[in-house]
Amino acid sequence: MADPATYRPATGEIPTRPGVYRFKDDQSRVIYVGKAKNLRSRLTSYFARPETLHAKTRAMVHTAAGVEWTVVGSELEAIQLEYTWIKQYTPRFNIMYRDDKSYPYLAVTMDEKYPRVMVMRGDRRKGVKYFGPFHPAKAIRETVDRMLRVFPVRTCSAGVFRRAEMSGRPCLMGYIDKCSAPCVGRISVEDHYRLAEDFCNFMTGNVSGYLRELEAEMKSAVDELRYEDAARRRDDIAALKRVFERNAVVLSENTEADVFAFAEDELEAAVQVFHIRGGRIRGQRGWVVEKVEETTSEQLVQQLIQQVYGDLDDVSRIPAEVLVPALPSEPEELSEWLTERRGSRVDLRVPRRGDKKALLETVAENADLALRSHKTKRSGDITTRSAALRELQDALELPEPLLRIECYDISHVQGTNVVGSMVVVEDGLPQKSAYRKFAVTGDAARDDTTAMHDVLTRRFKSYLREQTETPEVVSGEIDEDDTSEKKRFSYPPSLVVVDGGPAQVSSAQSALIELGVTDIPVVGLAKRLEELWLPGEEFPVVLPRTSEGLYLLQRIRDESHRFAISFHRDKRSKSMVQSALDEIPGLGPAKRKLLLKQFGSIKRLRAASIDELTAVKGIGPQLAQAIRENLGTKDSAKSKDSAESVG
Repeated sequence: MADPATYRPATGEIPTRPGVYRFKDDQSRVIYVGKAKNLRSRLTSYFARPETLHAKTRAMVHTAAGVEWTVVGSELEAIQLEYTWIKQYTPRFNIMYRDDKSYPYLAVTMDEKYPRVMVMRGDRRKGVKYFGPFHPAKAIRETVDRMLRVFPVRTCSAGVFRRAEMSGRPCLMGYIDKCSAPCVGRISVEDHYRLAEDFCNFMTGNVSGYLRELEAEMKSAVDELRYEDAARRRDDIAALKRVFERNAVVLSENTEADVFAFAEDELEAAVQVFHIRGGRIRGQRGWVVEKVEETTSEQLVQQLIQQVYGDLDDVSRIPAEVLVPALPSEPEELSEWLTERRGSRVDLRVPRRGDKKALLETVAENADLALRSHKTKRSGDITTRSAALRELQDALELPEPLLRIECYDISHVQGTNVVGSMVVVEDGLPQKSAYRKFAVTGDAARDDTTAMHDVLTRRFKSYLREQTETPEVVSGEIDEDDTSEKKRFSYPPSLVVVDGGPAQVSSAQSALIELGVTDIPVVGLAKRLEELWLPGEEFPVVLPRTSEGLYLLQRIRDESHRFAISFHRDKRSKSMVQSALDEIPGLGPAKRKLLLKQFGSIKRLRAASIDELTAVKGIGPQLAQAIRENLGTKDSAKSKDSAESVG
């Protein structure tokens, strides 16, 4: 660990103006971003007496190898720049408000010819209307089920819709009157689209109009002695009312607000937010984050507001009012930033009395329950991971903690389509964004050991190249053109694990030695007895069957194997399709590529009609007929696993 005194900037060099600073480690990765009204006062506090700092702040300044800063014109500019850098670099020592899952939304695909109602998670699509988030997910399904009684909009997937269209028979939802069945022409395109618009209008809170209309229809049916129709309307009214019963009116109908509250201890904080729209609770979300330093409630609010609303693509979701338990140190600047993003005034305040204060207390109670639940669930996991990493370090007699472990595996079938995989675990948890795939070709694909040598050589050549391109970490002002954070391999592992025994370990070790990398330990995990092999050792290290360290290595090895197999299957299916198309006269590489893009598999190509084939650019009737004849008469091809997707 670095001594902060080795990179501490001279006090006189640090400006006293507002600005944003970032600490970097010895790999030039940004590990912490902060802002200050007075840069000199804030930065010198990190170096005056490091032993008195909060535990995680102390770990940060000892992990860092340099600090840089940039001066801005105002505190509002500091807020904007700090948010930009946190989003760009995702520093490991910053508080990051991330959900442990993606919350479900009710979505209506208004960009389609026949709009579809569905549950969606993840990134938002243009042209789709979203409602929510809903929590738990069961709530969204109950809402949809009740709404479809009155607004029978399509809910089926594209495949189900096409099959019903071709067969002339609707799916089950059409038979039970929860879909208007546009697939078989029971409703026109225009009428179905209007039905989807009515669905969206109702979900946005325009409730009373629809209820009055249904009540009038029910009364009319009673007057005309159509009692079955009246009963159906009665049930429809009850279903729509139940949709909003779960979201009781808590505030006046014109209230549009997000209500945030915290529960915290010295290490972690739980955050809850209630989304109030039209005076009703329309959604709830929660986060649990680690506190990097002695962070006050005011600082937590500041960072939370920046990240939650800064990440929103749909700025219309920013409400007119944000209620928080404590105001940040620059409430006017933060409110101005929110106003700029929303395009209209946003009021950021702490409720002091009345219904809004009572609601804030309810949100705080939920946050407290969430923190207790998190402590109960996660304590065992954190303890187990830490024990596993310590056990491995001791068993392998390694001097440094295992902060990052990389595991490599080779996959092939009888020497064909040879691929390698690299999976990464940091602090005992998988980092899927750092996974890498390697295609192995030529002489390197002779056997597992040469393939392993090739994969390790390529990975650590990239590491060495990026090290030479990484600028030296120094104290001082920031080069705004710095792009070092985009490096893919510049972070070295604490341990390399290979799937295999002495041969694979020897091959991996020789690859590192040839490159001059001598400070990264290598170990092999052999499947037969699950023993650990070290380079040059005659006997393996055998961990107890109940060892947490062994369990961790097994999980990493199995994940590496799964990742390699997935890549291998993808390559194999592509080569199978490619080889089948290669035999068709008149079908060149460009046209093969277009066919693969359009149909994706041999099975779909065989099922395609002449018209579907000729719809592909460059495929005429004669060539389409040749494709059908070649693919349809190859009996041997039928035995292949044609269901595999090309990806």
